[in-house]
Amino acid sequence: MVLDADVRTHRAFSDLPELLEPGDLLVLNQTRVIPARLTGARVPSGGRVEVVLLHPAGNPRYDPGAVRWEALVRPARRLRPGARIAFGEVGEAVVLGAADGGIRELEFALRVPFERFLEQIGRLPLPPYVRNDSAQAQERYQTVFATVPGSVAAPTASLHFTPELFERLAARGVETARIALDVGLGTFRPISASKIDDHAMHAESYEIPHEAAAQIERARREGRRVVAAGTTVVRALEGNAREHGSVAAGPGLTDLFVTPGFRFRVVGAMITNFHLPKSSLLVLVSAFAGRERILRAYREAVARRYRFFSFGDAMLIIRRPEAAP
Repeated sequence: MVLDADVRTHRAFSDLPELLEPGDLLVLNQTRVIPARLTGARVPSGGRVEVVLLHPAGNPRYDPGAVRWEALVRPARRLRPGARIAFGEVGEAVVLGAADGGIRELEFALRVPFERFLEQIGRLPLPPYVRNDSAQAQERYQTVFATVPGSVAAPTASLHFTPELFERLAARGVETARIALDVGLGTFRPISASKIDDHAMHAESYEIPHEAAAQIERARREGRRVVAAGTTVVRALEGNAREHGSVAAGPGLTDLFVTPGFRFRVVGAMITNFHLPKSSLLVLVSAFAGRERILRAYREAVARRYRFFSFGDAMLIIRRPEAAP
């Protein structure tokens, strides 16, 4: 679906080069999903344990050298401080601390390097509504340009891209830039507060290379449109610009929660999938396009049997600041 102010049209994702303009700058999140879902056994009972690594303890940035990690565990009620989890012959973890929502701090003692441990024991943490955990599904849950490890969820709007499509975008005169944001729990945790202003976002780390920052600032100076491939790119760029006044190179953290009334400084169009109700992602796209426009678009998407969520259909939203919400 293409949402341009109040106009909705229906196109295939392969039409994207025709929908963007020569000179547009398409910004991609080149993060790579790590095999963060682990299966172990409680010691000494042998009961099954599921672990999803989130980030190193006290550090939201991915670090394969870290031995202490924050993780979601199940069954959380049986994994209190002091509990041990065995991962076959390659090592174990001990629970150091407990927090709400099934979050635990784990300390790993491994017989192999951490990244080899993940390769041997881990799986990509596919969303729970994806029932198929086949090798093909695991492979599909990674963008074709994923290079920087660190995420526990894919930037799913970019799953639609193919090498052939990038060739056609380049031929169209669309420039591309790459950043990295480690997608974590904050992006997908549902809003439970009765007012969205009371929802607290978890911080996520990002890195904007010098080349990408220069490309973005050059496009802005020249009046060319910056197109974000996904909500993670929006949060990284807008969070960075809010902090620095312009897009600055280097690492950073963002806990930006984009709500209606937010002033967008950088992004003029975005590609996104269709999101769950009561999610911060749905609030973000409502802030970008206007709440009533998004609700009308979603109603039409449901009527036309669009596919929602991670492996679903995409929407190109073209922001027209002069248009009324």
